[in-house]
Amino acid sequence: MNTGTGASAGDQEPGVPSEQAGEMVRLRFDVAYDGTDFHGWARQKQVDGQEVRTVQGVLEDALSLILRHPVELTVAGRTDAGVHAAGQVAHADVPRASLEQRSIEGDAGRLVRRLAKLLDPDVRVTRVTEAPDGFDARFSALTRTYRYRVTTAEAGASPLRVRDTAVWPKKVDLDAVQEAATALVGLHDFAAFCKPRPHATTIRDVHSFTWSDVSTPEEPELFEATITADAFCWHMVRALVASCLDVGAGQQPADWIEGLLLMRARSPHVRLAPACGLTLVRVDYPADDELADRAAVTRDRRDASEVQFRNGGASA
Repeated sequence: MNTGTGASAGDQEPGVPSEQAGEMVRLRFDVAYDGTDFHGWARQKQVDGQEVRTVQGVLEDALSLILRHPVELTVAGRTDAGVHAAGQVAHADVPRASLEQRSIEGDAGRLVRRLAKLLDPDVRVTRVTEAPDGFDARFSALTRTYRYRVTTAEAGASPLRVRDTAVWPKKVDLDAVQEAATALVGLHDFAAFCKPRPHATTIRDVHSFTWSDVSTPEEPELFEATITADAFCWHMVRALVASCLDVGAGQQPADWIEGLLLMRARSPHVRLAPACGLTLVRVDYPADDELADRAAVTRDRRDASEVQFRNGGASA
């Protein structure tokens, strides 16, 4: 598998100088990827002199090559190493002149096809559109929805789904798992479940968190969790999933979740579920005429809550 964009030397084209860029247009990119062989979404510094493979890095390199202009992507939700996406959303501002090349002129679908030729099979841009006024992939988002797929079968995951299905070593009571998940719904400080970041708030609003038995004869003891929130902290979803499973397996008492929600620091007893079971399935946005207002509200809320958090005033 290629470690870059898969572009050959014959694809190299001269860049468009930034001072000649002219009118800029914001593009929305709908993206899907198998995160197994990526070090997460975010482009990272070089390790031992080599750039690690990330979704952002691969996409930006391919887009910069095609559009002949440096491209920087803003994403709705950064995913960790090994985490997948079926409905990731990103945006970038590019010169309109870059879209008037003969290879992609007048048809965003052509850009999708050009990208498909350059990218490795584990990442795809499924749709490109000119974003409406006020659109910001990150700040305009209303909610993000993740799905977690896990099996407790003794044989483990199906070989055909091993890349997106986690294995949990204990049998679980699904009713107890759901009871724990229900306790996590609402506006809370999720500090006990989040890997801390400097000056960042851990207050989030979980809209729904449901578990289902999706077993089949071919895949017994298979469960899926679906969780929707306004946003998620670093490692938050995997921590919530593992905590519910620990309650469902009887390794933690039923009231353990309520106690965790009262904590203001990462709990050493909260584990992380394996990354492979997690997929970002959807990002929801308001109507076009509400995008700018939503982005402004989100920015203001984050700034205010982070100041409050730094001053020790965060509360559930």
